[in-house]
Amino acid sequence: MNRINRWVVLILMIAGTMLSSCSAEEIKAEKIQPFTLEAVDGTDLKRIILTEKAVERLDIQMSAVREEQINGSNRKVVPYAAILYDLQGQTWVYTSPAPLTYVRESVTVDYIEDDTAVLKAGPSSGIEVVTVGLSELYGAETGVSK
Repeated sequence: MNRINRWVVLILMIAGTMLSSCSAEEIKAEKIQPFTLEAVDGTDLKRIILTEKAVERLDIQMSAVREEQINGSNRKVVPYAAILYDLQGQTWVYTSPAPLTYVRESVTVDYIEDDTAVLKAGPSSGIEVVTVGLSELYGAETGVSK
């Protein structure tokens, strides 16, 4: 056997040993869907329900919609990181109406200043919006990953 073939055989033996050490539970766990989708009545949107592990892996982070005094009037603002642009250029945020559950909601951005989006229309003050993980949520909802 030449030298390269010996290395290939050795690598295959090590890989086989590692694969055979996986338990049935580990193999089964890999087949669990990290999310489920439910239709949102009256819309084309889908509610995304993640597993706790999926939320952890995506490192989902949230921030509240808040009101700030801007040029003498109260305005709703969100971190710019919470704004998602779809393929048609529409702007969205993901809210979390229940634990592990995320729903895309349309917003109208008036303008962006630094890392803050000032809204003309959007969720009520105090509603939590996703600031980290929204691209993955959008991919799950729209099937981009498929």
